[in-house]
Amino acid sequence: GVHITSSGAHSRLRPEAVESLYYLHEATGDARYREQGYAIFKAMLRSAKVGSAYATIRDVRSQVRHRDELPSWFFAETMKYLYLLFAPRGTVDLSKFVFNTQAHPLR
Repeated sequence: GVHITSSGAHSRLRPEAVESLYYLHEATGDARYREQGYAIFKAMLRSAKVGSAYATIRDVRSQVRHRDELPSWFFAETMKYLYLLFAPRGTVDLSKFVFNTQAHPLR
């Protein structure tokens, strides 16, 4: 099984996993990447949603305790890659655009 140490038990709602799933699905069309993205999205709704916003999580191993923060990358990157993962393939033509480190498409 997976062992999570106390120094790695938090969730900052980072985009890298979802970004990777987007690129993998775009390249292969394999539905399992959308399924994994959906599982991540459901987990965020279940654990990170607070009222009308989201918050980072102090420790994912126990009863959810939130930090009073919502990083700017959550909507700018994490949610953008989730949107693109479920948009029709080719919504962004990756032969004509690249994403910078802030998930902005550049020609």
